[in-house]
Amino acid sequence: MTMTIQERIDAARKAQAQILDYTQEQVDKLVFEIAKVIYLNAEPLAKMAVEETRLGKYEDKIGKNTDTPTAFWAYLKDKKSVGVIREIPEEGIIEVAHPIGVIGAVTPATNPTVTPLCNAMHALKGKNALVITPAPRAEKTSTRTVELMREALVKCGAPADLIQIIEEITIEKSAELMEKCDLVIATGGPGLTKAAYSSGTPAYGVGPGNPPVILDRGYDLVDAAKKTFIAVGSDNGILCDGDNLMLYPQEEEKDFFKALRDEGVLIYEDKDDVEKFRAALFSNGKINSDLVGKDADVIARAAGFDIPAETKVLGLKIEGVGKEDIMCKEIMGPVVVLKDYDTFENAVEMAVRNMAEAGGIGHTAGLFTNDKEHIKYAGERIPVARLLVNQPTPDAWGPATNGLSPAVSEGCGTWGNNILAGNVDYIHMLNVSKIAMPLDVELPDGEKLFKD
Repeated sequence: MTMTIQERIDAARKAQAQILDYTQEQVDKLVFEIAKVIYLNAEPLAKMAVEETRLGKYEDKIGKNTDTPTAFWAYLKDKKSVGVIREIPEEGIIEVAHPIGVIGAVTPATNPTVTPLCNAMHALKGKNALVITPAPRAEKTSTRTVELMREALVKCGAPADLIQIIEEITIEKSAELMEKCDLVIATGGPGLTKAAYSSGTPAYGVGPGNPPVILDRGYDLVDAAKKTFIAVGSDNGILCDGDNLMLYPQEEEKDFFKALRDEGVLIYEDKDDVEKFRAALFSNGKINSDLVGKDADVIARAAGFDIPAETKVLGLKIEGVGKEDIMCKEIMGPVVVLKDYDTFENAVEMAVRNMAEAGGIGHTAGLFTNDKEHIKYAGERIPVARLLVNQPTPDAWGPATNGLSPAVSEGCGTWGNNILAGNVDYIHMLNVSKIAMPLDVELPDGEKLFKD
């Protein structure tokens, strides 16, 4: 029998009340066990996701299902989230964690396994319950993911209803969940984020991706090509933080293109050829949804080209950025558009303009450089929450190789109409009280301070 949204909320509140007295050790045990069960079922879940959604690549989804729980647990295991979590004697402050309650989480079809898992890990870390809205296109995969996590909770002696998923999802059901829960985590497009913010419930949303990446002069072209191949090809390019526009020095075009081709990128430079891809990928200003997340050879066939099936990434040389070329919009496929630049300042200007005119502002950008001053220059001018230096832009999710907190929701700040400019973390699923003790200090003399 299908439960109503209210029944789901009631069951979640009842389950959450049962763990309010859990210790940090008990909480961490739950977080560990749900991570473990998804790790151990990485292959069948990956197979299910590809077969159901027809998005991405099986091998890459296996990697997501193993690497993500590993990274999340490594990050969360030593973090305090129960009771007193920090004391700052010099400021007279004691911080105390409190659960939020019932969190509603909206899951995209692009990540039907790791998004439910990681939102659940963050939620449970703070003694919260989680009710998940699956993408209709991925309902079976997300439901199986939740079933496995619920089984893991029961083996720990915890109530299964700490993690639930809505069946037979509709827009109306999603809206009701957003309205009745205590916090919304909305991972998806701008329409979804707007709905979350309009629900009357506090919400964390994300904006669309479309990262520009700048290759600076003097950087190793082979390394840049390798990391670009990874960024664009991973899971057939459906990652919102994967490269879309690559800006490179004009005099290095020949050598850089060779490095890309050596990695396996099939590059089209002829304007007529690129136009065929443009026509295949976009129609009436919108991306062709039938090609989202598809293999490179499928996209090529749609454009009228017969290429080797093992081709993983396509490179398309363009003449303009932003509104000058629709190819600069988010493609969500194993395709990178390539544009040369004159000066580094020119490259930064194009990166900024591309996001403002073609989308992706606030999300993520990339930079390959050995110049610290250029890092600062770009960081001060490119309006993104994450600037990835000398690494694939999908590392914006926060692997162990950088200092970003692991996340499946990457906030884009007010640039992208989000409340948070950063990765949604477990701390964002807690209410933190500050106990303020009196300090033995005196107020500065205002007469002396402001007299002149």
